[in-house]
Amino acid sequence: MAKADKATAVADIAERFKEATATVVTEYRGLTVANLAALRKSLGESATYTVAKNTLVKRAASDAGIEGLDELFAGPTAIAFINGEPVDAAKAIKTFAKDNKALVIKGGYMDGHALTVSEVERIADLESREVLLAKLAGAMKGKTSQAAALFAAPASQIARLAAALQEKKAAEGSPEPAA
Repeated sequence: MAKADKATAVADIAERFKEATATVVTEYRGLTVANLAALRKSLGESATYTVAKNTLVKRAASDAGIEGLDELFAGPTAIAFINGEPVDAAKAIKTFAKDNKALVIKGGYMDGHALTVSEVERIADLESREVLLAKLAGAMKGKTSQAAALFAAPASQIARLAAALQEKKAAEGSPEPAA
């Protein structure tokens, strides 16, 4: 690879690091081209999966201000640059790694911090943003229903009390039949 090509590759990878909301570093030793294509397809539009030379990735990460990943760049390395929701991409990678033992998750990077393998797996175990928002909306709807019932209770109690008083008054005012 010529020096100009390396500089272009480093700049491209550094730009991907800067634009990504999160990254997941993996080792792909033993995966076929078809396996890698299937992984890329499972990631969808939210992430790109790139195989790169470790020396170039180290330099690009340094240029992008990413620290704490150097020890992950050993052996055949591929990086998933996640541009969308990190949970969805982490789930896809974890599921693929479960089905294909050759894919090994080494770690990742998100919100200015390096992630361990267990942290990447915990992110993958989270529910998606849409599911969490739906649960929040359901909880809020339930609380508003409870509040509405609470606010309506005194008025309905007064109405029942008034009806009971009216019935009692009507019963007292009417003459009772003689026996």
